Amino acid sequence: MTSARKKLRSAEWFEGEGLRAFSHNARMRQLGMNPSEHLGKPVIAILNTWSGINPCHMHLRERAQQVERGVWEAGGYPVEFPVSTLSETYQKPTPMMYRNMLSMETEEILRSYPVDGCVLMGGCDKTTPALLMGAASAGLPAVFVPAGPMLRGHWRGEKLASGTDMWRFWDEKRAGTISSSDWSEIQSGLARSPGTCMTMGTASTMTAAAEALGLTLPGASSIPAVDSAHHRMAAASGMRVVEMVREGLTIGDVLSAEAYEDAIRTVLALGGSTNSYIHLIAMAGRSQIPLSLDDFDRLSREVPVLASVQPAGSHLMEDFYYAGGLRGLLSRLRESLHLERITVTGRTFGEDLEGAEVYDSSVIRPVDDPISAEGGLAVLRGNLAPDGAVIKYVAADPALWRHTGPAVVFHGYKDLQARINDPSLDVTKDSVIVLAGGGPKGGPGMPEYGMLPIPDKLLHEGVRDMVRVSDARMSGTSYGACVLHVAPEAHVGGPLALVRDGDLVTLDVEARVLRVEISDEEMTRRRDAWTPPPAKFERGYGALYYEHITQADEGCDFEFLSRPGTNPEPNAR
Repeated sequence: MTSARKKLRSAEWFEGEGLRAFSHNARMRQLGMNPSEHLGKPVIAILNTWSGINPCHMHLRERAQQVERGVWEAGGYPVEFPVSTLSETYQKPTPMMYRNMLSMETEEILRSYPVDGCVLMGGCDKTTPALLMGAASAGLPAVFVPAGPMLRGHWRGEKLASGTDMWRFWDEKRAGTISSSDWSEIQSGLARSPGTCMTMGTASTMTAAAEALGLTLPGASSIPAVDSAHHRMAAASGMRVVEMVREGLTIGDVLSAEAYEDAIRTVLALGGSTNSYIHLIAMAGRSQIPLSLDDFDRLSREVPVLASVQPAGSHLMEDFYYAGGLRGLLSRLRESLHLERITVTGRTFGEDLEGAEVYDSSVIRPVDDPISAEGGLAVLRGNLAPDGAVIKYVAADPALWRHTGPAVVFHGYKDLQARINDPSLDVTKDSVIVLAGGGPKGGPGMPEYGMLPIPDKLLHEGVRDMVRVSDARMSGTSYGACVLHVAPEAHVGGPLALVRDGDLVTLDVEARVLRVEISDEEMTRRRDAWTPPPAKFERGYGALYYEHITQADEGCDFEFLSRPGTNPEPNAR
């Protein structure tokens, strides 16, 4: 923890007799503020990702009012800033392409305005890492307020899981086992309230990771979006960040190497999203803490999956909350966690877990009776993925954990859409479906194409899982034997670009192997004949993205954002 500041950062804008200080204070009077309402008080930026097109965040306009209430009560001055919403549902080609843009927006807002601390409001998949990456780079006191999961879905007496059941019933509709009328009813029952997906998708995984890092108030990530406890948490977060400013406790004091290791252990015990690997590597890079796929795989062999939450389990986030939430799960991992590190509460991580219990062991399993003895996520390597690939094998058919089959190759998503359901396609249940061109540059943006569709003709035969390989990502709500994040990607000449129809592809989860069964000499011949594709963008943000994006194993950050270095404080006088 840094020593408490004797002078607020915002005082550079408001104190003194100079012309700029006069102008700054005059404009505060224009805003209707008396000097006593803001002078000498910590200025707290509330970065709000609310938008009318983001259903996950539709309640954050109201929650911001509760944060403001807490800031006022603690003696601070709140200022709300609307920032990019990154709506997972609507933003194309993928909000992943804009994660780094929101991180830049976050960092520069905090740097360029009279801000002493901040509350970060997000939850929909990419907003959590983006806000935390930007805040880590800015280095101010910060508290994260998770949007919270939505309520369970319902259809004809059955619980519905957003995302997970959408994929499941889509396959059933294509197979002809449910009607269009059924499908319409499911559409109306799938998402019933504000909040993020109520499965252990990317949203719930990353907000849990934020809590495990020590960046939220204890228990914050599990609270359903519409629960009154969520209102109280938001207000308490506003109060706490004011205290952090006075204590001089910054985000950099919280984000240690030990914190990142605990976040990885948490993700693994949750059976969390594969996307967390990319985001946590990028976040650690902003903290100048080395983190690699090897760290994830090493820990995956040590950590059991304890959360029986879809898609790896059978329950939903509302059940998880009532069963004890993340604090309950972490209480069962205490012996492997770094309990002495500091969190935003000003207490140690261990102190934050005091009194945590599990109330339903069918939802949060005991360590000696886990969903899986290992973390359920594996890092694969081989001649098809020299820099790594990942698979969430705990959500796949175990019969496919070791498999060799002939490749059916698609070059780009449009090619996949055009041919996957062609009755003449030479594909069987033993085939390996390969998508090349879905990576950070090729996608572009590394869209969630990775849960490649099973061909209609195989669905009609009863096939519900196949080995699928791509350089794309998949939704954390997805499932199946999907190998993802193959690096380097096809678009930059990775081996995935060189696979041909009929090549035998081998997946071996236990051995951590992904390879194509061709000789090194043949691979070299194909590489020499390969022609790089043209750039996806010619101007604007797309060109900036294309020129600076790193590969999946490096976190898909911009290299100029993750490099070491400092920037000067703005001259506000």
